[in-house]
Amino acid sequence: MAEPEILFERLGHAGLVTLNRPAALNALSRGMVAALADALDGWKVDPSIRLVIVRANGRAFCAGGDIRAVYEAGQGSPAQKVFFRDEYRLNAAIKAFPKPYVALVDGFVMGGGAGIAVHGSHRIFGEKAIFSMPETGIGFFPDVGSSFFLSRMPNQIGLYCGLAAMRLARGDALHAGIATHAAPASAFDAIVARLAEAADIDAALACFAETAPAETLGPLDTAIEAIFATGSVESILARLDALEGPQAEWGALTAAAIRSKSPTSLRIALRQIRAARELDFDDCIRLDWRIANAILDGHDFYEGVRAALVDKDQSPRWNPAALDAVDPGAIEGHFEVPLDGDIPLP
Repeated sequence: MAEPEILFERLGHAGLVTLNRPAALNALSRGMVAALADALDGWKVDPSIRLVIVRANGRAFCAGGDIRAVYEAGQGSPAQKVFFRDEYRLNAAIKAFPKPYVALVDGFVMGGGAGIAVHGSHRIFGEKAIFSMPETGIGFFPDVGSSFFLSRMPNQIGLYCGLAAMRLARGDALHAGIATHAAPASAFDAIVARLAEAADIDAALACFAETAPAETLGPLDTAIEAIFATGSVESILARLDALEGPQAEWGALTAAAIRSKSPTSLRIALRQIRAARELDFDDCIRLDWRIANAILDGHDFYEGVRAALVDKDQSPRWNPAALDAVDPGAIEGHFEVPLDGDIPLP
């Protein structure tokens, strides 16, 4: 009999969730999404549960939603939109959860994994934790409500991450506000045991806290702010290309990363993240729903998944292939309410 993909138990006054799909880097299946949503729905009104702890088995916390399953469902399949509807509703439920929600993160936390970690109240990162929103590289966009926190990260770091799909190690994640605490992954079991009995979560976590200086951010903050704060994707690329001196190599690598992404996705992500600055969380989720509906009817998502996860040739053929060929009207259409309306939120 196959192991459950997600495990639930009560430990002291904690509801404990363990992602248990390690061979798939704990990518979220629709079943995992539904099961977690059901558990949270019960625990939020259960007086014996004072907090929720989410952890993972294997070498990744969660590498994202099961995008390959969405791809294999086929363009136009109702199952595609059902998956994103359920996932986005779960993201909203986590953001609104009335009790402390603690994510213990080591290894990859990407895409949909960020959606079940970063929206919680406490994010404890182990030494191998790596955060990324890689969606522009598969013809998608930074979804799961990530535009809410990306748009609020200091020094335009969120836009840098969203366009270039940059990876942040633990110190950079702390610097940017993605992580709230650093602790050794070897202490995660002890943290679970302590939190399950503790009256004061922050005091309990302080017993395990480590310092973790930024790996790359900090000295780059001023440059990131100046380059990503205004203008189009083209003007951002021009500013990166124009860097000289010690930052020239970083600028060239960042520009190359951006140029490898879907031009359509870049246009969408830039507008989306900037718009999110003025939106509350639920409106960010509604915007995600609108964009996802339009992208699923397009070309680049399927081509991006093919190149990254199916054929694995890492050579997507984007259509259109260049930024200047992207129709502004087509981008506008991604921000319109779908014919069947906005997503109903819990």
